[in-house]
This record gives sequence, structure tokens and C-alpha cells, in this order.
Amino acid sequence: MANLGFVGLGVMGSEMVNRLLGKGHTVIGYNRTRAKAEWLVKKGMKWADSPRAVAAAADVTFSMVTNSAALGAIMHGPEGMLAGIKAGTVFVDMSTVSPSFSREIAANVREKGSDMVDSPVSGSVITLQEGKLSVMVGGRKETFERVKPLLYDIGPKVTHVGDNGLALVMKIATNLSLAVQMMAFSEGVLLAEKSGISREIAVDVLTHSVIASPMVQYRGPFVLKMPDEAWFNVNMMQKDMLLALELGRQLDVPLPTTAVSNEFLTAARGMGLVEKDFAVVFDVLAHMSGVKQ
Repeated sequence: MANLGFVGLGVMGSEMVNRLLGKGHTVIGYNRTRAKAEWLVKKGMKWADSPRAVAAAADVTFSMVTNSAALGAIMHGPEGMLAGIKAGTVFVDMSTVSPSFSREIAANVREKGSDMVDSPVSGSVITLQEGKLSVMVGGRKETFERVKPLLYDIGPKVTHVGDNGLALVMKIATNLSLAVQMMAFSEGVLLAEKSGISREIAVDVLTHSVIASPMVQYRGPFVLKMPDEAWFNVNMMQKDMLLALELGRQLDVPLPTTAVSNEFLTAARGMGLVEKDFAVVFDVLAHMSGVKQ
């Protein structure tokens, strides 16, 4: 069993630690708000007072934070992970951040005699709990082989996609489709509803039709009842859409449906729905359609 560290115990990170503990690994963790991690401490996770302390104690350290700024905050400074990383260890960042920034961090890690892979995931907290998460990895092949057994303990699908940063490109390419699919699904539901078909029937038919991707099956019912806690809120979704649009400009790849879907996320922000799951774009389109919620 491995000696692991984990920084960033949010909705996804905490469930990953829970799975790793369940596989018998030793895990030392840190989160900005300790209260959110108390349930993991009760299950056997050791607590550290800083990202530096986590990196100093672990052979393989995972992190999963909100964005590039948050990753920089846990990596740099006197209490950051770079200050605690030991030679010969591995850093696995599972955050969705800018590929270029991730490569910069990887270079910093290698200067310490360690190595890093970017390892974002595809799926929701429900996917993770059900053991169906997909994990993408970018980095040196030998480092991937070293951490692969640990990643299999988190999700059943683990794919090495290439050099550092490329797993993040793959994650961004995946996530842009989430909002685009949700927009298309919302359009279909509203077209049916304004024609006289009940929303419940429209959702049932569409989520059992040829267009029912796993994302549509999970989130389609959200147009009937939103979850009390967002699986992936408007802020987080828009962060990924902006990463996609930036990458599209860099690579001269037009992303027209991404751009339009991003504008509806902006509209959701303007309507005060930023903390809602991004499926709330349905409410934005319904409002524009004159459909009562």
C-alpha cells in the first residue's frame, strides 16, 4: 500500500481520498477549510497543516483545486508544496487548469528532483462514487506507469494521452461538450413543452433516446428538479469554457457552439444563478422562451 498525500478536499477530492483509504492506502491531506475534511479524518486520513507538510510526508502527492490561481497558491510560497517536495517523489495534479501553466509547474517540480503528471478526470461525483470515473494522464511514460495502479484505485478507465499538458487539453476538449450538450437538450425540451408536451414526458423521452449521452442521462432530470448542491456550478463550467476558447484561439480552431454556450453561462451569472449547477442554462433559455419555471 502507498504513502499518499492529497491537497484540495472539495466535493471530488474528498471522494477520491475516500476511495484511496478504502483501498488500504495511507493518506495525509490538507484543505483550506479543515471542517470539510473532518469526515475523512474520522475514516483514517491524517491531517496536515499546510500543502508543504503534505508534500514532505508523501511519496505521491495528489492535488485537485479550482483553477490555475488556486494551483499556484498551493504550490508556491513558504508553505507551498514546492517547498516540501522531496527528490524521487511524484506530484499528480488532477485540477483542470491552463495546459501552459501546468507545464510551468511541472518544470518547477522537476527542478526539485521529482516529477509531475497532469491527471484531470471526466465524470461527476456520482460517477466517482459508482466507480466509473475516467482518468486522463499527461507526462513522462515512466512516471505514468509508476502512478497508474493508484489511478486505477480512483477510476476504472486510465489513459496516458501524451506529454505534460496534453491530458488537460483532452479534458478541456471533453468539458466544452458538456455545456453544448446541455444547451441542445434544453432546446429540445422547450420545443416539446411549448408544443403541448409535458416537461416530464419530454425529459423522459429524450433521456431514453439516441441523444442520451451519459451526461444527458445524469443532468437531463435537473430541468425538473435541480440538486440542492451543484455538481459543477456555473463558475466552474465557465472557467473550462474560457480555457477551451483560449486554446481554440491559440490553435486556430473555431469553436462556435462553445462560444454560444458560454454566453448562456454569462447570462446565468447575470441572473444570479452562478452557484447553481451549470444545467441551469435551461432556466435561462426557458426565461427567454416565455416558459414559467
